[in-house]
Amino acid sequence: MVRPSGSAALVMVNSATPLHAEAAMFDAMLEGWRRQHSARRLSLSVIRDRERVVRRFREFCGNWPWEWRSDQVDEWISSGNWAHSTIRTYEGSLSLFMEFLCDPRYGWAAECLDRIGVVPIQICHERNTAVHVSDYEGRPARRPFTRLELQAFFDVADAAIVDAAISPRKGWFAAFRDATLLKVIYAWGLRRREAAMLDVNDFGPNPAALELGSFGICQVRFGKALRGSPPRRRAVATVFPWAAEVVAQYVDEVRTQHVESARNPALWLTERGGRLSPRSIDERFASWRAEAGLPTELSVHSLRHSYVSHLIEKGVDPLFVQHQVGHSWASTTAIYTHIGSDFTNRMLRVALDQAFPAGSY
Repeated sequence: MVRPSGSAALVMVNSATPLHAEAAMFDAMLEGWRRQHSARRLSLSVIRDRERVVRRFREFCGNWPWEWRSDQVDEWISSGNWAHSTIRTYEGSLSLFMEFLCDPRYGWAAECLDRIGVVPIQICHERNTAVHVSDYEGRPARRPFTRLELQAFFDVADAAIVDAAISPRKGWFAAFRDATLLKVIYAWGLRRREAAMLDVNDFGPNPAALELGSFGICQVRFGKALRGSPPRRRAVATVFPWAAEVVAQYVDEVRTQHVESARNPALWLTERGGRLSPRSIDERFASWRAEAGLPTELSVHSLRHSYVSHLIEKGVDPLFVQHQVGHSWASTTAIYTHIGSDFTNRMLRVALDQAFPAGSY
């Protein structure tokens, strides 16, 4: 008989009597759930995040999964000031875990009944979970940069390079690296992790734009993955010539000064020679945002939103923009599009001029 990868019979050791039976049972359930997720080829980050949610809920309740009730879910969700998307993620993780425990193919309900005398039940249902009725579930305050805000932010970044260059303390390399990185996120419409995982060789020439040299196209190898699939790849064409010049200067004049530049392929090297983490990007961004006096609703991801909005404002084909940012659906790209007032006024003038020719009113 072939048993599922996370079944109780494969995880539990019947001959052993643990000192803390309930805790051992809970850990065994999570181990079985991890095996099930691994069999589905889900990423380690997804598995860890879901397990973290389950452990947080257990700490909140103070009891074990076979004792959990729906009203405890209600109380937990009501206790946190979380975004709608975060609530759905938490409820989804709990629902999947309880679905796993209740599935007779994995034997956990029978194991609980045999060892403890009770069986787990599904605690998340249509009456106590947030519904998904909108394409966009992020915080409403999130938006792209205006062009003036973007200029102010990059002015602060450039000034930080100059200040670090004349300062007796170290920091010039890091300032130049981070300023270039944040410009790359905007200029190629990348996600934070996509940018962090870039290697030097991910940039190359574009036969359709030879004037951009070795930085005419960016190969994104760690695009956002669909569930159970590896990261998606895409090629992003360079649309801002100034961005190609910025990266070329960093690669040729700055990165080469790092002692690890010849051995480590990562585009963004730390002072110790490792790859820069997404968290470090957030920290630098927050520091420069505050220095520029910009509102806190602007995030690193707002640079990606700005890329989409600014291209659409320039009249670039929406389908091209959709392919550039790696969206499967045009509706997703539309969510990222926030048209500025200047563009709206120009389009309004064009529409009115067509509807009311000169001299007709």
